[in-house]
Amino acid sequence: MTQNKAYHPTENELAILQILWDKGQATVREVHDVLETKKDTGYTTTLKTMQIMTEKGLLSRDTSSRTHIYKPNISREKAQRQFLGKMIDGLFSGSPGRLVMGALDHEKLSREEIREIREYLQQFEK
Repeated sequence: MTQNKAYHPTENELAILQILWDKGQATVREVHDVLETKKDTGYTTTLKTMQIMTEKGLLSRDTSSRTHIYKPNISREKAQRQFLGKMIDGLFSGSPGRLVMGALDHEKLSREEIREIREYLQQFEK
């Protein structure tokens, strides 16, 4: 993956990235064991997906031992920004406000979450 090109991970790739973001690094077996608790997937599918992700530059692979260790090359924050940008452009006609209002309408918020959102929005008003 080149530095200038934004690559948008697929749903399956995102599931693998989530696991690696939480663990920091893992073998294919470790990733597969977590994936398998969420959906029915074969080990070879997990292996192949992780190999493709390595080719795309989303993962790096340490091959110094018999068991290869994979690490994410993209941060959770960067992936979130890329997906939010894609969602805002594609689903909300380029309006971040529509995205936020849609998200707030969709979920029941706790008082704590409402307070945090207010504090965050105040930063933009200044």
